[in-house]
Amino acid sequence: MTNNLKTLILLMTSMFLFAVSGIAGTKACNIDPPKSAVEVNVIGWSFEIMDFYADEMKKCGEVKNIDVNVQLQDFQATKEAFRLANAGGGDSPFDIMHVANTGITEFGLIGWFLPLNDLIDKYRDEYNLDDISATGWEGATIDGKIYGIPATANTLHLAYRSDLFKKYGLKVPKSYDEVIEVCKVLQKEPSIDVPFTLDLSAGWAWEIEFLAFIRSYGSDYLNADKTPSFNNSNGVAAATKMKEVVDACMGPPGLAIGYEAAEIAMNTGAQAMVHIWASNTVSMFDPKQSDFADVIKFAPAAAPKPGSKLGGSAWHDFYTIPARTTKDHDLLFRILMESLDHDSQFGAADMGIVTRTSIKKGLPNLPAAKETIANGIGIYEPNQAVQLAQAALGNWMPFIGTGEMTPKAALDAAAKEYIKEAKAQGFLN
Repeated sequence: MTNNLKTLILLMTSMFLFAVSGIAGTKACNIDPPKSAVEVNVIGWSFEIMDFYADEMKKCGEVKNIDVNVQLQDFQATKEAFRLANAGGGDSPFDIMHVANTGITEFGLIGWFLPLNDLIDKYRDEYNLDDISATGWEGATIDGKIYGIPATANTLHLAYRSDLFKKYGLKVPKSYDEVIEVCKVLQKEPSIDVPFTLDLSAGWAWEIEFLAFIRSYGSDYLNADKTPSFNNSNGVAAATKMKEVVDACMGPPGLAIGYEAAEIAMNTGAQAMVHIWASNTVSMFDPKQSDFADVIKFAPAAAPKPGSKLGGSAWHDFYTIPARTTKDHDLLFRILMESLDHDSQFGAADMGIVTRTSIKKGLPNLPAAKETIANGIGIYEPNQAVQLAQAALGNWMPFIGTGEMTPKAALDAAAKEYIKEAKAQGFLN
């Protein structure tokens, strides 16, 4: 055999293996048809990797006697629809629900999700469930009960225009003090509308960012006795730093830019840098969607307090089974596992951070996301009192951004609201 022929065979073999790897996630749903027709209703919200998993679930709708309907809307609308559906009791109209960590806490603690421990044990070997990261399972667990299957990991990190950083001789910021200094330079760039944004477009968005800032400053929302600690000196310093970022980098226009709008702004050149969910960066790699795909780069989240924890969480998105569904739990679990098995997650890795540790490939932002998760602020404590603190902070912190209240006044007002509600619900005397 000539060297040229050997080379050709090796090349053809490599092309074949590449083609096989490229179609991972396209297999059919391997479930036996139920004896009678079953309609499975799925609710969640849309972003690239979860859209991929939704399509994987729909393949199970091609199995005889299974009809899978997937309803995707936005994050808040999904939670509100589930609250309304369960508030009155009765059977659940939803059979599978997509939630994040906060949803696990909110709905798991009040018994609206089915504990999945027995099903996980039953199918552990068949679907190699020990391949899913331990941190993912921890995020779905309350008092030993596992309420969700980890589908994707997520965090907030930096995306930036490397061409503008090169033009002005800027270094990628590692702290928010450095972010502010970068913004002062980029304010003179005529091609952009705002230098930088973090999502402060709504009360809930302020609260998510505040958790990162206050933990980086060394405090948390509540003391051990559930009294508020978010308005202590560290909390005020953290909120003050957020206001400094608003004033230096964002202004009133930037306060209106949520993470979806920021994704578009980065792709069109309207801003130079963003603190954004890893799950909302996929379009930035695609020249068909982004005018700046060749120069957008990624870095770990900046630290609110220099040298301390990075300003990104260890977030996950999960699939759950509502406790009040009348559909066969075993069938629903199998549909989930067919959608989250190794082949499916191998394909999903082209759209986000998967939860199976054996899958090593990933998008260009994966190193930045992993470093942020490893050195960031973790996630919320699974505690109903924490939810009351979240709600109070979301109600009052936007007034800091507009300048209507000082950081201390807004946090004190949130503490007053929290104490009143916590007493009403029996968390405080």
